[in-house]
Amino acid sequence: MKSSATDPDLSDLALAFKALSNPNRLAMYLELLRHRERSVKTCALQDLMALLDIGAPTLSHHTKELVGAGLIEVERQGKFMLCRLNEPMRQRLARFFAAKGER
Repeated sequence: MKSSATDPDLSDLALAFKALSNPNRLAMYLELLRHRERSVKTCALQDLMALLDIGAPTLSHHTKELVGAGLIEVERQGKFMLCRLNEPMRQRLARFFAAKGER
């Protein structure tokens, strides 16, 4: 079965790849993957800000892009904003790369 360029699945993946093409957003996503590997589901946005050495407005912009691409989810807990991977999208990306590796 051949996919067309207008396939919604391809459009979603293209949006995710576009979001991850920025070094700061890629670093944020990789840090959330590392948290997941340590069985820590969420990360405080302020921790990402310190890790990346970027300001709050820049972090807010990158967070919005990652959320818009369906890569992460953000929630407020008290005075903290926590983010986590959007697990269904992580699984889609994993399947995409696994399938490409089989060819």
